[in-house]
This record gives sequence, C-alpha cells and structure tokens, in this order.
Amino acid sequence: MTTFLIRRMGEILVVLLIMSFVIYSLIGLMPGDPIDLMISADPNLTSADAARLRNLYGLDQPLASRYLAWLGNAVQGDFGFSRLFAAPALEVLLPRLGNTVLLMGLSFVLTLAIAIPLGMLAAARPHSLFDQGVNLLAFAGISVPPFWLAILLMLLFAVTLDWLPASGMGETGDPWWQRARYLILPTLALTLASVGTFLRFTRAAMIEALRQDYIRTARAKGLSEWQLLAGHALRNAMIPVATVVALSFGSLFSGALITETIFGWLGMGKTIFDSIMGNDYNLALVGLLFATAVTLLANLLADLAYAWLDPRITYR
Repeated sequence: MTTFLIRRMGEILVVLLIMSFVIYSLIGLMPGDPIDLMISADPNLTSADAARLRNLYGLDQPLASRYLAWLGNAVQGDFGFSRLFAAPALEVLLPRLGNTVLLMGLSFVLTLAIAIPLGMLAAARPHSLFDQGVNLLAFAGISVPPFWLAILLMLLFAVTLDWLPASGMGETGDPWWQRARYLILPTLALTLASVGTFLRFTRAAMIEALRQDYIRTARAKGLSEWQLLAGHALRNAMIPVATVVALSFGSLFSGALITETIFGWLGMGKTIFDSIMGNDYNLALVGLLFATAVTLLANLLADLAYAWLDPRITYR
C-alpha cells in the first residue's frame, strides 16, 4: 500500500505539472490585456508606465520564459500576485476555501443522504410505482441546468415567498443561524443538480448486486429484505458508486462555481470566476490548479475506498 500511495502521489504531481503548463498557456491566450485594463482604469498612466508594468509582471517575455519563472517561484510557495485584490494569490484563495468546503461538504452529504436510500428502495422494487416516481425525479434533476435551477429557487423562495435571502453571506456580527439562512439556497441548488446522477448509479448497482448468488443464498436463509439490502448488497454496490463520486468532484466544483456566482457566496468558485473575467492571471491559475488537485485527490480516495469496500482488492 505504501508503494502504491507513493506512486500515485508521484503521478498526481506529474499531472499537476502538465496541467499547470496547459492552464498557464490557455490563460495567456485569453482576450484582453491586464495592462490595457489598468490604463483604462487610470488615465494618468503613461506609455512609459505601461512598459514598466509589463516588465514588472514579465508580460514582455515569451510564454515559456514566463511559465518557468512562475514555476520556479511556485515551488518556493510564491504563486504570484493578484492584481484584482492587491494581495498574494494564495492569501486571497485560502480564506475562501473554507466557504467552498462548507458549501460543497453540506451539499455532498445531503446528496448521498437522499440518493443512496432512494436508490436502494427503488432497486428493491424495480418497475414499481415508487421506482418509476424516483426515476422521474432523477431524470428531472439530471436534465435541469444548474444555473436555471438556482435562478428558479431564488425566484421562488427569495423573491415570491420572501422566506430566504437571495444572495450574500450575511454580516460578520450576525448570529450563526441568521448567516446559515444564506447557505440554504446555494446548498439546495447544488444538491438537486447532482442527486439524480448518484441516485441512478446507486439503483443500477444495487439491482446488479441483488442478482448475485450470495444474495440468493442469504435470502434462502430467511434474512429480511432490509438485512439483504443494508447488510449484504449495499457494500458491494458502493464500489461502482465510489467511482462516480470521485469523478463527480470536478463537476461538483464547476457547479459550485456557478452556484456561488449566482448566489454571491464568497467561495473559491466565485473568486475564480471574478479572476477570469478580470484577467487576473495568477489568481485564475492557482484556483484552476486547486480544482484539478481536488479532483485528482478524490480519485485517489476512491481507489482507497475500493480496498475498504472489497478486501479482495489489494494495491502494490
């Protein structure tokens, strides 16, 4: 297992290195010039000032030279300076990381708490009225675009019913329960957008597990339906579901980006969006690299979950 972990961590570092160059190159191709934006924001800047700023940020150098200079600084913990926030990019992103982890974590737990029980019950009675109703809800959740769902929830609960705040995070001195109200709508939007996918995979994996010989043997011994589902079939059915969970982290992060932007939640997603729109290269680069790292680590955790769910699986 130790050899496996060392090898996988090495692979993750190599992928991050490659992705850092790809993202750096693509960001460099984005339309708009940050120095031109500075000049438009401050008419007092002269052409000499613009030239000096280009030299300061290394924008007068070839792409490969700029990337190697950035990489050399990044290895030492310096990921560049955010022009929009006038602070180091890492210092801007880290405080917002907690807000995104809170939003994604709540949504993730709520999604699994809804999808796994419903998927199990639907698989226990395939093609029943309950199964058809669950499938209808799952397809509806998969089909609806996340941004449209977020806007619909905002119009219904914030504008029409006036039960919840439409956007923001509340004031710093507010009690926690008042600030928690700002979290309900983005969490609900993110959950409803992803629960259908997990529900469908759980149902399919449970149906396949319930067809196995060991389930027939357990049923012949007189075990109850709940014991068959929760005690025998669920653990094996979770192996393919773990793969979907790991692969969904990337889409969950992109969903958080849209949700945070619509609801004004100050997390990493909204910060990345603002940095891209404002041509803040360093901040966008660090944010996108972080999203890539989260997805890669989630896949590593999925591999470890396989070994936990099925002891026959070993890694060397």
